[in-house]
Amino acid sequence: MATWLCVKQCGACCHLEPAERPELADYLTPEELDLYLSMVGEGGWCVNFDRITRECRIYPNRPRFCRVEADIFDEMYGVEADELNDFAIECCQEQIEGVYGDRSLEMLRFNHAIGMGK
Repeated sequence: MATWLCVKQCGACCHLEPAERPELADYLTPEELDLYLSMVGEGGWCVNFDRITRECRIYPNRPRFCRVEADIFDEMYGVEADELNDFAIECCQEQIEGVYGDRSLEMLRFNHAIGMGK
């Protein structure tokens, strides 16, 4: 069984392009939506994402909407703790495919890390 985990130096979730996420206002508070939009930089990338090191500059202090945690996903999306693993895997795969492609090194690394790769 695959187990979700964040793969370092991926950054697919740091591509925040609002046009690709029309439902933002459905799960973010007005304050969070303002924060989210203020974080969108050049090319739709988060201003806190270091595109050289491919790491978040504020990771320990990142906003709630950047965290994959059971209580947050339950509150924001109605995803119960026992569904979080599969939901997070599917979300990451969709985001990685959209940003880098379904045959990208990032997708291969993610699938391997979660136990779905060869």
